[in-house]
Amino acid sequence: MPSSLPSSPSAPSPSSSKPAPAPATGYRDLLRNREFTGLYAGFTLTVAASTLSGFALGTLVDQQTRSPFLTAVSMYGATFATVLGALTLMSVADGNRPRRTVVALQSASLIGVCAQAVPGLPLVVRFALLLMLGFFQSLGTGTRLGLLAEIVPNSAYAPARSLMNITSGGTAILGYALGAVLLSYLSPYGVFLVAAALTALGLVVVAATVRERSVRLTRRPGLRQTWTTNTELFSHPARRALLLNLWVPNGLIVGCEALFISYAPGQAGTLLAAGSAGMLLGDLAVGRLLTAGQRHRHAFALRLLLAVPFLLFAFHPPLPVVAAAVFLASAGFAATLPLQEQLLDLTPDPVRGQVQGVESAGRMTWQGLGAALAGGLAQCLAPGAAIAVVAAVSVAVTVLTRPYVVRAGGR
Repeated sequence: MPSSLPSSPSAPSPSSSKPAPAPATGYRDLLRNREFTGLYAGFTLTVAASTLSGFALGTLVDQQTRSPFLTAVSMYGATFATVLGALTLMSVADGNRPRRTVVALQSASLIGVCAQAVPGLPLVVRFALLLMLGFFQSLGTGTRLGLLAEIVPNSAYAPARSLMNITSGGTAILGYALGAVLLSYLSPYGVFLVAAALTALGLVVVAATVRERSVRLTRRPGLRQTWTTNTELFSHPARRALLLNLWVPNGLIVGCEALFISYAPGQAGTLLAAGSAGMLLGDLAVGRLLTAGQRHRHAFALRLLLAVPFLLFAFHPPLPVVAAAVFLASAGFAATLPLQEQLLDLTPDPVRGQVQGVESAGRMTWQGLGAALAGGLAQCLAPGAAIAVVAAVSVAVTVLTRPYVVRAGGR
């Protein structure tokens, strides 16, 4: 089916304006690009700040409420607001001043994290701040991904995303470990201040290294432009199938992870770190060692791997077995790479930022929905049983939607 998203036959697109040297897709080649390195470093610092902030807030809410539902929502609740960004102002991701947009959104996030560090705030205020941060995060992610598609050549896009995903996993491992150590010496409010410092550093790095993009088409961002592009995006069956599989199985498994604090309060950091390590290994293997064709062929198996090991939680095995299962399953998060590649191939250049922002926002929103679903189920069932049920639903969604994803790949 031909794409009905806007195209630009007469105007220069970001990709057509780039020089055409021999493709350089290795991680070292990417890191020689000053702009990519700055974008990458800013992303890494933002992930570290988000990890520490989420861990601190989850710990604070668990101490105050002892509620599995509220604890799960507090750790991943920011993802609920990402859908608001996708539905309202995501077109700013393709505006003609993306660097200024990233800096402004990072500044707003800094204010929000600093506000979380204020002691004595009612939980309702903290959750409101969480939603505000999620809204800014969704717009910032879309803008960063739009910049990424312009900074690196198309042939380097998958390795660039792979490197960012690997770093995200590694940063999360260090973040959870550091969060556990910091909470031994600091209150959750002190951890919020550390997260604010990392957010500020990420802001400085991006402002100093990423240049403004002057080659973009002039598009007036706003609600109408966002809705127009989103309508065309979801009218395409292949894109719908890809988005469904990028969002739902992933989000349900994140919901399982949101119950780790309730399942094993003393060992939650170990399980979260094991999940991050597995994600790091999966992204490294899939993004660096496999070709594009191999990635596409293994996408279905990876989505199954993402969920099946979590079924063991129903039997309450020993902690080493549980940690190994979480590590193995989390390698399946690498299934997002081939699906993202297919989505990029089906997206015209002028709206890449918005489409990638919608994909990221939807994935994060489903992570919040998965956390809420798993947390609500854990109010009725034991946390281990709830994890197994949610994982079974993820397997079912992956199996039932496979024919649609295969057809999308054929397009």
